[in-house]
Amino acid sequence: MINAIASKFRQFRYFPKLHIWLVLVGGLLALLLIVHPVQSQKPQPQPSLLVATRAIPPFVFTEKGELSGFSIDLWRSIARQIGVESKFIEYPTVADLLSAVKNSKANVGIAAISITAERQQQFDFSLPMFAAGLQILVRNPEKNSSGFPNILQLFFSAALLQVIGLALLLIVVAAHIIWLSERHHQAGMISKSYFPGIFKAGWWAAATLATQADEMPRGVIGRLVAIIWMFIGVIFVAYFTATATTSLTVQQLQGDIKSVDDLPGKLVATTAGSTAATYLKEHKISVLEVAKIDQAYDALQTKKADAVVFDAPVLLFYAANEGKGKVEVVGSIFREENYGIVLPNNSPYRKQINSTLLNLKENGTYQEIYDKWFGAKKS
Repeated sequence: MINAIASKFRQFRYFPKLHIWLVLVGGLLALLLIVHPVQSQKPQPQPSLLVATRAIPPFVFTEKGELSGFSIDLWRSIARQIGVESKFIEYPTVADLLSAVKNSKANVGIAAISITAERQQQFDFSLPMFAAGLQILVRNPEKNSSGFPNILQLFFSAALLQVIGLALLLIVVAAHIIWLSERHHQAGMISKSYFPGIFKAGWWAAATLATQADEMPRGVIGRLVAIIWMFIGVIFVAYFTATATTSLTVQQLQGDIKSVDDLPGKLVATTAGSTAATYLKEHKISVLEVAKIDQAYDALQTKKADAVVFDAPVLLFYAANEGKGKVEVVGSIFREENYGIVLPNNSPYRKQINSTLLNLKENGTYQEIYDKWFGAKKS
């Protein structure tokens, strides 16, 4: 009995220590429960996005290493709302830009990228960020309306130079035949010596070819040659007139591009790999493909191309600024298309970008950016 009481007493001696341990453990658990939610609520830092782009005014300008333009401002607004840092990487062509996104060298691509069925098989696109389409750029017809430049261009055309070369060859041959047949004739019109006899024979051959002969050979052979030469002169004048008329007609027709229906038979410049190049090839229109749109403008100005087909807003901006007075945009948009932000397939940023793009349109930010780059002063 005594031993049992002693045992219970020993248990009660350690009870305060057990109580202390329970309090300490309970306090520690409470502290962990308080601290953990605070830590879990801390925002995780977002990774910096690599954004592929390319220079194509007015969507993307590049000057002294600084980028600006409609697409640049739009993306910066989107990135700011999403809460991500971004770094632009510039590529020379749209093909290089798309390749960078496809090969994970960039997370996003933005410039003036058309959304097409073919591209959607390889990429994800955002909602349309800009409505555009294809249009035609030609030289200013007033600049080509002067008669003097047309005539000057005619005389230096390849067709007319060939005719003149043929005429000179015929004159040299005819002059030698006349000199050989007339030099021994007593009353001949040509001197016996080669010089200056050949010069007079050449003058006679040239004048007769132009049907303006004022003297005839005295010898029988010379007169037969003269008759044949006169017929050749008539044919030559007719051929020369037809060639000149054809060249002038071609020049006139080249200035008569008013719509897409006038493009067959013309040489049209555009950028390689663009939707414009695809459209022209599909419609069997001769294409001069260049790396950059600036090279297409140069080809048009130097008359290496009859027209430029490209995205309407890009052509309109060029015609109203750098190309003002030199070129004009003709016809209506003949292939409507939308620009979008391109991403790799299954990109985690697509939903965020679409949501933000809609928000920017609803709160007026998109319209402010649009007016900045496409307002009346800009266009």
